[in-house]
Amino acid sequence: MISDEQLNTYRLSGEKVRVVRDALETNDVIGIVVAWDEEHVLIRRQNRRVVKLNRSYDIQPFSTPRRNPFE
Repeated sequence: MISDEQLNTYRLSGEKVRVVRDALETNDVIGIVVAWDEEHVLIRRQNRRVVKLNRSYDIQPFSTPRRNPFE
């Protein structure tokens, strides 16, 4: 699970993140961190829709190449 400090860093910088939910890249959620609590994180996508995701998913900076956590 990602730490509160790392989520706060992403939120303050406005950096795009990639949430890897499974092995398929097409299922990734890309956007900016808006808010979080103990179990969930809110990501605002480019189309301005907000997605509520579990914090146990792998959250990576979008600027780096995608790492598959399932390999």
